[in-house]
Amino acid sequence: MTYFLFKAFASGLIIAIVSEAAKRSPGFGALIVSLPLVSLMGMMWLWRDTQDPERIAAHAQATFWYVLPSMPLFLLLPALLRRGVAFWPALAVGCAVTVALYFAMVWIGARFGLRL
Repeated sequence: MTYFLFKAFASGLIIAIVSEAAKRSPGFGALIVSLPLVSLMGMMWLWRDTQDPERIAAHAQATFWYVLPSMPLFLLLPALLRRGVAFWPALAVGCAVTVALYFAMVWIGARFGLRL
């Protein structure tokens, strides 16, 4: 249980740092959040828990393929906000599009032999 609490605290600390940095500088906050810190921490936790190189490799590869359908959110959200759409509806649309793209990635990936 202590290990789980440590992982939760470390992960939450990154989110808190990003939100504080973004208040001062949106660009710097974006730079921090764009780093694959959560992915790296996830791989480190997974390695510590399993010591399984194939599992880490599969995780890293799947992460790459799941990042691709999430990218349009970061273009759609600002476009909607700049057109006067309120934050929560814009975020909801961005999330809905992202979920749809995730499903499309899984469906298209399966057709090309990609196992996610």
